[in-house]
Amino acid sequence: MNKKILVTGATGFIGSVLVKKLALTPDEIYILVRKSSDLTSLSDVLDKVRLVYGDITDRASVQSALEGIDLVYHSAGLTYMGDKKNELLYKINVEGTQNILQAALAAGVKRVVHVSSITAVGIAFDKKPVNESVEWNFTSIDLEYARTKHLSEIEVAKAVKKGLDCVIVNPAFVFGAGDINFNAGRIIKDIYNKKLPFYPLGGVCVVDVENVADTIITAMKKGKTGERYIIGGENVSYKQLADTISRITGAPKVLFPLPFWMAKIIRSLLDRYKNKNRVSKLFNLSMFRVASEFLYYDSSKAKLELNLRTEPHAKSIQNAYEWYRDRNMLR
Repeated sequence: MNKKILVTGATGFIGSVLVKKLALTPDEIYILVRKSSDLTSLSDVLDKVRLVYGDITDRASVQSALEGIDLVYHSAGLTYMGDKKNELLYKINVEGTQNILQAALAAGVKRVVHVSSITAVGIAFDKKPVNESVEWNFTSIDLEYARTKHLSEIEVAKAVKKGLDCVIVNPAFVFGAGDINFNAGRIIKDIYNKKLPFYPLGGVCVVDVENVADTIITAMKKGKTGERYIIGGENVSYKQLADTISRITGAPKVLFPLPFWMAKIIRSLLDRYKNKNRVSKLFNLSMFRVASEFLYYDSSKAKLELNLRTEPHAKSIQNAYEWYRDRNMLR
């Protein structure tokens, strides 16, 4: 029997790829969108999905949207690496998740997959990839985004205790075709346009968006209630990542390593400089502080239980670059 499925965050990078895959199934797919939402990323499947107007921060609209729904993919959230939107981060990532979980319990939703983040897992301080069991240790870095993703998982644990069937997935640094808002893709654009003259000293776990979306769908079918699953791929240093991007895009190599203490000095000098647009938007201190650590992850659990497929990070960079290039989005 066909199921009624609701997706939040459907216009985002992961959400839009997820919706396109779900739209190929016989199930009825509903997407929760605001009146002001830009639906460009879903233009080719809008005839196959049903729009439900609402906002995860508005409990009444969430309750109304979840009536009669069987399954929920909650991928809505605010990704922002800075300290100027703390209230909004909390409102969307924590209170928005509370609203979804409470409404799902009230509406008798059969299962929820909560799309979290690797920042809710932790940091690999000794470069040894960490898994789902690591104790959250982002407190050493003052990053409100990470704190709100951690708190949203605590909300999931509370809802599970109340009887909600919910599974958590933690995607790593996601590249691939369709990153219309330049989330991870910003680094490709900025290296291509010679706006990133230096690289941070940390590293990151890279995964392709297609593999993420496939694994999220499998999590709905096979994930264990209350468990979390890291969806990652290759662990690479930012130097390796920058070298790969330069090679694929034909841009000059990024030559200069930049320790965090020096980044602070350069940033304060740049803030006095009139033409700030010549340097990447990625160069804010919150983001650079995180990028100076190693966000290395072990995705064995998702490989074993959710059939996660992984591939070389260069393939994901290639997919993203070609998608941007074919749409003239890199200038």
